[in-house]
This record gives sequence, structure tokens and C-alpha cells, in this order.
Amino acid sequence: MNVNSVSSTFLLIAFFVYLLAFFLFVLSITGKRWSNRDPEQHTKQWGFVAFLTSVAGFACHVTFFFTRWTEGGHIPTSNMYEFMTFLGMMIMCAFLVVYLIYRTPVLGVFALPIGFIIIAYASVFPSEVQPLIPALQSYWLKIHVTTAATGEAFFGVGFAGGLMYLLRAVDYKGKTKVDKREQRGVELTLFFIFMLVAFIASIFTFNGSGYKAVFSKDAIVTNTQGVQETNHTTETYVLPPFVGPHGMKVDSMKPFLGMSEPLFSAPSWMEGASAGRKLNTVIWSILGGLILYGLARLVARKPIGAAIGPIVKGMDPEDLDEISYRAIAIGYPIFTLGALIFAMIWAQEAWGRFWGWDPKEVWALITWLFYAVFLHLRLSKGWQGKKSAWLTVIGFIVVMFTLVGVNLVIAGLHSYAGV
Repeated sequence: MNVNSVSSTFLLIAFFVYLLAFFLFVLSITGKRWSNRDPEQHTKQWGFVAFLTSVAGFACHVTFFFTRWTEGGHIPTSNMYEFMTFLGMMIMCAFLVVYLIYRTPVLGVFALPIGFIIIAYASVFPSEVQPLIPALQSYWLKIHVTTAATGEAFFGVGFAGGLMYLLRAVDYKGKTKVDKREQRGVELTLFFIFMLVAFIASIFTFNGSGYKAVFSKDAIVTNTQGVQETNHTTETYVLPPFVGPHGMKVDSMKPFLGMSEPLFSAPSWMEGASAGRKLNTVIWSILGGLILYGLARLVARKPIGAAIGPIVKGMDPEDLDEISYRAIAIGYPIFTLGALIFAMIWAQEAWGRFWGWDPKEVWALITWLFYAVFLHLRLSKGWQGKKSAWLTVIGFIVVMFTLVGVNLVIAGLHSYAGV
């Protein structure tokens, strides 16, 4: 058995142990109604078992990280697969730190899914160990990426705390305009989570079935010697193409629901690399999210927030607010060091400038400014409770766009982090 298979095995074990820990945390909260023990004692004991299970999963995850590092010869944070698995590991680390501070089992019900969804999302990308490109052959890869991801991990735990607060505080029985707006906001946040899960599920499903649609295009280009030659380009879809790439013909395509060719072609202004495929992925994610959310609504027979809200009804809202704030307060200086200061030093070494308005740099700055505003409003203006919780939710959506949207949709100097 080679090191790669060993590391992959440990990641798979970590994933399932995290799932087990999640269900144990759920049991610690919901199982007390069927237990003959004192409810508080039941929650404490099962919460401790769930915490130890989370530690075991984290240990497996760390083992995956270092065995992969051993095989590749460099820290495994150089592509989307490696970075997202590392981010998932740091989210679990951040959760364990915050849990040790507050000893709140319900936090595991909301924080652990963020971790294992991130790991599942990482599995969408190619997992082969790849040699470092020249731009990444620097010790700053260890320093910049790890600290930036650690800061983002604490933002993820802050998001979990903020979402818990909203589920605790939003009145799903209220009929006022404010109540309705808050209810829609929570449901929209949950829909984004369903959409990410649907994207992961659709990729796994069609990859497992071996689905592929291949498009090609021949173009006459002039090379550096001024000689015209034919440039043959191809584009491969792993999801059935509702939208095909602009200006390309179908080479091969497995039929899906009667489709033997794309329903639409990407508009002419979407001629960038893989633009049509990315638009198609967004469409699949939205459709899948709508289906999953609709099925969940049918099962629950009520808004999803109203269905899962009772889990946190016994929590003190001030404690939830404090958990969310403290997680972000810990993550912010770490993110400042990793995503801004260390990133600018590395940019100077790699590209000869501290700042260049690359899309990833811009969105890292937007993320930093957003959380700076959050902390300012929290500490100076007294924005606590719902206002603070909404900001933590919006902030993590900005983080996820910086990680996913910028890497996979917007081209830039950081495009090597994509698929």
C-alpha cells in the first residue's frame, strides 16, 4: 500500500468519524427527551462522547495531512483539493478550540456539518499529488495559506454560532414584515447550504456513472513566428450540459433525459476559459438545491428553519451571540496576518509587487474589510444579537465566494488553485 492510498484512507475515516460525531451531538441534544437520566446530565455525557469522537476524527485528518505531505514532498495546500481538505481540518480544529471554551454540545450540531461538507466538496476536485508550479515553490506557501485558512476556519465557526442565534431568535410564527423578512433570510441561508450539497451530490453521481460530454473547436491562430496554424481546443463536462460552450461543437455526449445536445449555448460574451461549463455548474447547483430544499420542506411540512429551530431553543441567546463573536475575534487577526500581510510579502517575492488588484487579492481585502466593519459595529456601535448574527452569516458567504467563486469563476494570477 503506497502513501497516497494510506493518506486517502485516513481522510475517508476522518469523514465518517466526523459524521458519527455529528449524530452523537444530535443525540446529546434530542435524545434527552427519551432518556431516564437527568436531561442536563444526558447532554453533558453524550456531548463529551461526541467531543472525543470529534477529536478522533481530527487525529485521522491530521494523519492524512502529514502522510500526504510526506508523499508529495511539499505541504498539501497547493490546489483546490488540498486546500479545501486543509480548510476542513482547520474548521474542525477551530470548533474543538471553541468547544473547549464554551462546552456547548449544540455547537457541534451546526459546526461539524460545515467541516464535512467542505471535505466532501474537496473530493470533487482531482486528488492526485501534483508537483509545485514555480510560483508556489516558496516557504511562504506554508505560512500564507495555513494562516489564511485558519482565520477562515474560525469565521466558519462564527457562522455556525450566528446561524444558531438566528434559528433561536427568529420568530417563525410572527406575521409582521420584519418577521417575514427574517424568515426569508434564514431560509435563503439554508438554501445556499442545500445548493452546495446538491452540487457535491450531482458531481459524485455523474462521475460515478462515467458521464462525459466533450466539445471541441478549431481556430486559426498566428504563432510567435507569424505563421498561421490550427488550434484545436476541447472542453469536457462532467454534468449534462443544459448550457454548452459558446462556439463549440459536440464531439461526444451521453444522452441524458432525451438530451443529445445542449439545450442552450452560452452567450457570446461568455467566451472565457470554461465559462460555459461554469455557468452549467451554477445551473445544476441551483436546480439541485431547489429539489433538495423542496424535498426537505415536504418531509418537514414547514420551513426548514422552523423544523430545526427547536434544537437551539434551550440555548441562552447571549451565549450563542458570544460564541459567534469570540470565534470571529480569534480568527480576524490570524486572517489579517495570513491573507493580507503574508500574502503581500509573498506577492512581492513572486511577482515583484505587494499589490496588483488580482481578483483573489481584491476579494481577500473585501473579506478583511467586511469583518473589520463587523468588529467595529460590534464594539463601537453595540451591534449585538440579530444584527451581529446576520453579519456573521453574510461574512461567511463572502468567504466562500472568495474561496470558490474567485478560484473557479474569475480568472487571475491565482487560477492555479482551480480544478
